[in-house]
Amino acid sequence: MYSFMGGGLFCAGVGNILLIVSTATDYWMQYRHSNNFMHQGLWRYCMPGKCFTHTDSIAYWDATRAFMILSLLACFFGIILGIMAFIHYSSFDRFDKTFAAGILFFISCFFVFLAMAVYTGVTINYYGKRYGTWRFSWSYIIGWVSVVLTFFSGSFYMCAYRMHECPRISNPH
Repeated sequence: MYSFMGGGLFCAGVGNILLIVSTATDYWMQYRHSNNFMHQGLWRYCMPGKCFTHTDSIAYWDATRAFMILSLLACFFGIILGIMAFIHYSSFDRFDKTFAAGILFFISCFFVFLAMAVYTGVTINYYGKRYGTWRFSWSYIIGWVSVVLTFFSGSFYMCAYRMHECPRISNPH
């Protein structure tokens, strides 16, 4: 049980760091415009030597930002509950922290998956038709890695929950 929880905490910790880095950095996409290489993230776009804040409220950027922030929050609270379950902190006796942490990690996975899917779909449809030379960059790739890590975090915590629940079910005393 503790090895699953430890693995879940490790994946969640790394996943949360990657979520922060992915959300905050400006390398979601790189493209060529007017013979200059440019890159953009969720908050800014950059030309050679200068970056500018996105001033337009474009729905897919807003949705991607919101889903990434919700994912960060769910993962963070999942880590807190996961640590409390790991050290047997018992302020809520009727509340299974292992199960709740697993659910929060799956919710985080779902939100980051939505963010990545929205960004991917709109970017391919928009930039794929307008620019010949563009590509997704490392901030974007880190976002997809965090989808996998938050999924494994939830899976590890659900396995730990099942291992913890099975002895209670088979032995009612």
